[in-house]
Amino acid sequence: MAAPSGAQARFLTGSLLRHITVMSLTSSVGLMAVFAVDFINMIFISMLGKAELAAAIGYAGAILFFTSSFGIGMSIAAGALVARALGAGERETARRRATSSLIFGAIFGAAFAALIWAFVRPFSVLLGAQGTTLDLTVHYLQIVVPSLPLLLIGMVAGAILRAHGDAARSMWATIGGAVVNAILDPILIFGFRMELTGAAISTNFARLALAGIALVPLVRIYGGFGRPNAGTVRMDFMPVLGIAVPAILTQLATPMGQAFVTRSMSAYGEEAVAGMAIISRLTPVAFCVIFALSGAVGPIMGQNFGAGQHDRVRGAFRDGIIFTAIVSVAVSGLLFVLRGPLQALFQLQGEALTLVMLFAGPISLLWFFNGVIFVANAAYNNLGHPFYSTVVNWGRHTVGTVPFVMVFAMWYGASGVLIGQAVGGAFFALGSWSLARWVMKRAQGPVAEPIVNDLRVHRLLNNRR
Repeated sequence: MAAPSGAQARFLTGSLLRHITVMSLTSSVGLMAVFAVDFINMIFISMLGKAELAAAIGYAGAILFFTSSFGIGMSIAAGALVARALGAGERETARRRATSSLIFGAIFGAAFAALIWAFVRPFSVLLGAQGTTLDLTVHYLQIVVPSLPLLLIGMVAGAILRAHGDAARSMWATIGGAVVNAILDPILIFGFRMELTGAAISTNFARLALAGIALVPLVRIYGGFGRPNAGTVRMDFMPVLGIAVPAILTQLATPMGQAFVTRSMSAYGEEAVAGMAIISRLTPVAFCVIFALSGAVGPIMGQNFGAGQHDRVRGAFRDGIIFTAIVSVAVSGLLFVLRGPLQALFQLQGEALTLVMLFAGPISLLWFFNGVIFVANAAYNNLGHPFYSTVVNWGRHTVGTVPFVMVFAMWYGASGVLIGQAVGGAFFALGSWSLARWVMKRAQGPVAEPIVNDLRVHRLLNNRR
């Protein structure tokens, strides 16, 4: 079957900074739509004026962070493999791996959802939920968790679109999901007076819309998917898992660290947990461009690495860091200006007000260092060292979180939890920056051979068929 006209490597020429900017901005709009689902839920739940409902959303969010991180890991694997194959001119290999990635994503998503659903109450207790808040948290999660396979299909399909350089259609898929959520939330929460149940149901419909809209352009424009069989699935199993497993482990480090932060914050009462819940949903919306960087820079690095253009790989990393710095300063300034409206929007008071004002001040500036880690992780995942991102992320969310949070919490209480988390991340970002530079230097030598050989093997297999 001839490759569709859309299946081409778009990042091998042209301005790297322009590619990064376009990919990041379009991807960030899509990511903002994904994160906006939770953010919209929090806004409407806050309007009910019940602290226990907001706290339940906070505890549930920490657990859902695990499920979405699983999906991000699978999408990183799909995007890296498809982009690398496109860069090397292996369009049929890219198509086949897109098919396998979606199959694995759906299967693993269902298995992971079943595990989380079975132990949702013990997990909620571990986070510090209790009493009525615990019951509300469990109720919300039991409705939302079963839709995880839909979320994974949508995320993996979006990553495949970005690997083709089509960030715009990936963006529209996530916007579609957010629009569905925004429409259904007020109808179900207020119109049918379903409160937390309504928020959960609207989230499920948003995930369904995301998956459906993302799959359509892959079928119509990029040749669709191959017919899977035992041979092709076995062929792609190890390449997909070779990136997916370390990527998933990498992503799971973030909710693990966040779970510790949530548990630490629970010692200061439901107002503190509610404040943390607002921050955890405001952060990805405010810094969605930085969250998008790894997915935006990754295909650019992957295509150029597959084509052997190592100078452009290094240039993409450099421009990614510059872009991170610009965005961090701009967003931090905007958050500071919007302090008053944020207080009014969420009806903030007490400890919740203190925490949100702290975040919309100096803490937000330190998000530059998280962006550095995201760009470095893109280098590891696309240059054949995905376990490096695993080590860095787990280090950042354990050694770089636990002791810092404990010490600063002793000094500054609930505010110290936020401060410690941010300071610890800065130390690990600097180390990750240095490691990424070393990886890019080594990528020009023998360390790159396993990936090149992998592509040659698939070229031979395709020629034989």
